[in-house]
Amino acid sequence: VVFWSESKNVDTTNLKGLGDNSQRTKNSQNKKTGHTNQYGDEYINIESDLHENIRASADDEQPRLKGHFEKKYDKVCELFKKRKTRIHYVICGILMTGYLAVVIAACSLNFQRALPLFIITVVAILFICWDFLIAKCEDRIAAFFSPGEKYLKKQWFWLKWVLCAALIITVICWLTFDTRKKGSRQLISFGGLVMYILLMFIFSKYPARVAWRPVFAGIGMQFILGLFILRTKAGFDAFNWLGIQIQIFLEYSDTGAEFVFGDKYKDHFFAFKVLPIVIFFSTVMSMLYHIGFMQWLIRKVGWIMYIFMGTTPVESLVAAGNIFVGQTESPLLVRPYLPYVTKSELHAVMTAGFSSVAGSVLGAYISFGVSSSHLLTASVMSAPASLATSKLFWPETEKPLVTLASGLQMAKGESKNLLEAASQGASTSIMLVANIAVNLISFLALLTFLDSALSWVGSLFDYPQLNFENICAHVFMPFSFMMGIDWEDSFIVGGLLGYKTFFNEFLAYERLSELIHNREKGGSMYINGVKQYMTVHSEVIATYALCGFANFGSLGLVIGGLTSIAPTKKKEIADVAFRAMIAGTVTCFMTACIAGMLTVPGLEVPCHILLGNASNFTDFPANNTELVECCQHLFTSANHLEIFPSGNYSLTSWKVCCQILGRPSFHCT
Repeated sequence: VVFWSESKNVDTTNLKGLGDNSQRTKNSQNKKTGHTNQYGDEYINIESDLHENIRASADDEQPRLKGHFEKKYDKVCELFKKRKTRIHYVICGILMTGYLAVVIAACSLNFQRALPLFIITVVAILFICWDFLIAKCEDRIAAFFSPGEKYLKKQWFWLKWVLCAALIITVICWLTFDTRKKGSRQLISFGGLVMYILLMFIFSKYPARVAWRPVFAGIGMQFILGLFILRTKAGFDAFNWLGIQIQIFLEYSDTGAEFVFGDKYKDHFFAFKVLPIVIFFSTVMSMLYHIGFMQWLIRKVGWIMYIFMGTTPVESLVAAGNIFVGQTESPLLVRPYLPYVTKSELHAVMTAGFSSVAGSVLGAYISFGVSSSHLLTASVMSAPASLATSKLFWPETEKPLVTLASGLQMAKGESKNLLEAASQGASTSIMLVANIAVNLISFLALLTFLDSALSWVGSLFDYPQLNFENICAHVFMPFSFMMGIDWEDSFIVGGLLGYKTFFNEFLAYERLSELIHNREKGGSMYINGVKQYMTVHSEVIATYALCGFANFGSLGLVIGGLTSIAPTKKKEIADVAFRAMIAGTVTCFMTACIAGMLTVPGLEVPCHILLGNASNFTDFPANNTELVECCQHLFTSANHLEIFPSGNYSLTSWKVCCQILGRPSFHCT
């Protein structure tokens, strides 16, 4: 009661002016007394001091008259709050107008130079208009297409058989005409694709419950993407340009690496050249997440797969996210919904992670010398293929609980501004870089020890060449050959697949980069009977086959990551993990088969170099297919009355071809 009465007195006296206030403060200080106990010691009454402090603070919080400029400022702030949305649109309109003016000016100066900017602008405008249209007229659009949807559902029983027949006829016709034009090499890849589909069906968890729509739709999307990118000039040029731009962009990490490690940082190539790329890419991805671009892009790609494949929103979004991020990051996009997914959906989420690689390590593989355009193509093609393989290997037998695509909320970043997002991205990459480094150190040491032990065991049986790569080469050779890889190269690729499966894809791509560099140097193809490099056709297929996280090291990583996100699903995660890893491996193989079907074969090594290397028959087998093609081309040229010996061909080349083909012609005699 005393406290509130004092407060009222304070409020009354506050209105009397500063003079009374100062006098009251003096009086309160004079009234402040200590209390004495029985020993004569003074002590402080905390409650009385608290009341006096409250009165003093109330004295300080007296009302103050606002000045003229403050009143005007408050009015302006109120006006901005009322017109906030309109002002936002005006500012965006001014910025977009300025950007369009820049694009028009650049196109008018040199349209060819500004073509990429023009295409990006057109695509962005189309997506913005689409978003605006969906937001405003979604119900009208759904009502417009509703009769057609009802008709399709009504006639679907016989319509699906017509579509299947049309699909089979189209594939047969395409294979027939393409084989006549390009040769029969791609038929092996097609046979491999059929073989992997049959294997997935035979060993499916529930073969009788397979829904074939997502399977055929996923493989169809994979084939169409590959056809557009690998066979059309527009698609090939677009991805080739995109790959070159990514390479240029990743080279900016050299500036930071050189500043920290010095001018000779490339002397330690992997530690100071490759790993900084991972840090730089992680930083950029974190910034793109902060501004919402990655969520927007992933939602668009996921929506496409959701519509065409009929998969659930959760698994569609995760599969789309794995194009850009890793297998432990993509489930975070749908973190609130993971406790409610079915086993089949969980299997699809894990398969999508195993069948692709993260964008951050993609830059590291590009720095090895692996084709950037093929790595990008493999990442895109594997997204629908992972859902197709997953639904074939573990069909849906339950009713999904999360079915509303439009209401699915994606997780957002925790950073408050762009600089904090960049800092968080760089800090997050520390664990990734450390994990890559320690795994490579341990795996390479383990591999060297294993090779030494196997060589010792082999020497007991007069076969000291026995090593881990030789064993994997023979185990995985049939799978690599059925992808369309040349018979002579299938053993090499089999060894790479062994590295990737039992260790990690870093080791496999590092070994593949050595083979690529050997070919580019143009040295001897065989040394002591061992092939030193492969054809470009085999390199391309191997690039697609290795582009995935499906290995035993990642198996433990993804189990731990998903268990921390959804603890209630711990048992289900452990049950489906191994099958998901197998499905992810097969997804990469199927992508490689599509690449083998669509990659145009050709003579990648010039014939005069190839024939020059073939002069030593102790190292170079005479039945090499490239040698036979080069010799046939050489004899054909001579039959057309070209100069003998023609071009870069020497007499040694002619002698080699005469021995290989055994032609009793006047050229050999």
